[in-house]
Amino acid sequence: MDGLNLHGWLPIRIWQPQGEWTVDWCWFGDRPLRQPFFRDAVEEALRLPFNQAFRRQTPLAALTQWQQRSPGLAPSAFIFHASRCGSTLVSQMLARLDDHIVVSEPPPLDALLRSSLPTPERAVAVRGLLSAYGQVRAGGERRLVIKLDAWNIGELPLLRQCHADTPWLFLYRDPLEIAVSHLRRSGLHMTPGLLGPCALDDGEPLRDRESWIARRLGRLLQLGLEHCREHGGLALNYSELPAAMDGHLGDFFGLSAAQRRAAFECVGQHAKQPAQAFADDRQGKQAQASAGLREQLECWAQAPYAALEQWRGAGTGLTLCATSPPCP
Repeated sequence: MDGLNLHGWLPIRIWQPQGEWTVDWCWFGDRPLRQPFFRDAVEEALRLPFNQAFRRQTPLAALTQWQQRSPGLAPSAFIFHASRCGSTLVSQMLARLDDHIVVSEPPPLDALLRSSLPTPERAVAVRGLLSAYGQVRAGGERRLVIKLDAWNIGELPLLRQCHADTPWLFLYRDPLEIAVSHLRRSGLHMTPGLLGPCALDDGEPLRDRESWIARRLGRLLQLGLEHCREHGGLALNYSELPAAMDGHLGDFFGLSAAQRRAAFECVGQHAKQPAQAFADDRQGKQAQASAGLREQLECWAQAPYAALEQWRGAGTGLTLCATSPPCP
């Protein structure tokens, strides 16, 4: 690997063909990551003639070697979330800022965090991967923000080992609204059999979609609550968006007044589909929820949600709230 030069290349897949961990890279040059999700940026980059003609693969160790040769920006913030609760809006607001690199739910990071690698090896590889994403490519980048997949809340302690000083937040909302969204169109972690083992698994069999989603959502909110208490995370409710970016959320990200104005340029657009106008659907979701769903959410998700609200309201991170026992 002498003379290794990966400037302009970003990791797009980490996998284990024939037992050896391998990194697939894609040429981005100085193209910024403006799309709602990293996978969208990858699909666009792969259409470039250069990437259709040339592909690059390296062993996993190349991540660390490239980090040593060309250290990237350290993460300035991690965004964790309960899904369907405004995290994409936050990441898209930050992506408007030229000095920010925003990497939203990159599959290679999820692959490493939930891999079978021993913890020390995973930590080294994660540091190398985030360094690769933090490479200064256009010249003016100063901050690196990483948005995780919803189920990665279980891997927060590992990220804390890698970057203990990086602040992080946990976004959430009324669990009924999250659950209805997944009943309409399930995410990977709310579709049985699609995701593979993750921290949301509770060993219970699938009885019906409503109870299964409610249990997993309760587990997700509980993990967010526990980590906020233990590791001092900022709890942020969907109801605070987007106004919080001009207040305490803007303070959290260290934004100037000019940056806050720039961040609001995308407000009014649908975060996941920027060509569409945003429409508040909270009332429709509340009306759509069945009595059975409400009962399951009361059993599994309401207690951690209420405790998160208490934590958020306390502000200091000192107030604890006992949760009720789970339903049988």
